[in-house]
Amino acid sequence: MNVRRLLALPVLAVLLTGCGIRSTEVPTDFGAAPSQVMCSPAEPDVSAQASRGLPVRVFLLCGSSLVAVDRTVRVPDGTADSQRRVLVAQGLLDQLAATPSAAEKEAGYTTDVRGGMNVSGPRSGDPDDTLRLSTRPDDLTSYALAQVVCTFSDSAAAEGDGSVILGGPAKTPPRRYECTDEVRSRPGSEQPPSSRVTGG
Repeated sequence: MNVRRLLALPVLAVLLTGCGIRSTEVPTDFGAAPSQVMCSPAEPDVSAQASRGLPVRVFLLCGSSLVAVDRTVRVPDGTADSQRRVLVAQGLLDQLAATPSAAEKEAGYTTDVRGGMNVSGPRSGDPDDTLRLSTRPDDLTSYALAQVVCTFSDSAAAEGDGSVILGGPAKTPPRRYECTDEVRSRPGSEQPPSSRVTGG
């Protein structure tokens, strides 16, 4: 009898252990969800809402992608269309270079666009909707170029077709840059596609 009881103990132990294993078969690996950035400000930026101006959207970095954030830029009433485009573009650049608000920082927003960059209109021989930066587009980081291209192409500074014509301060020909889904989702590794443009 004692021998039988001793032999039964390992079998019982295996059964009990088996029950324990089955009870943990429910997935418990939730990944990195608790540490993921929300990419959404905790509350509206009151200072931005209080300022009067043209409602615009700028693309900031959040995590590893670009996310649109509401802003305003000031454009004087009665400004001619050609000058209006440049003023809007400069306002967008300034907003991109500005430090994100406290709520945006808390939500994980950053920017790779540096201050001090200016924008001007087309030079002789450029297409009419060309925007020339004081820094060559090729000299911008991949993140900064993606921010500028996606912000401009989604604004009154461009034609509204998801692209923008950009040039640098030199006489190098401007190029048409596109903001694609790939660029928005992976701005660090996906350069905005660009192509040559004919003169205006």
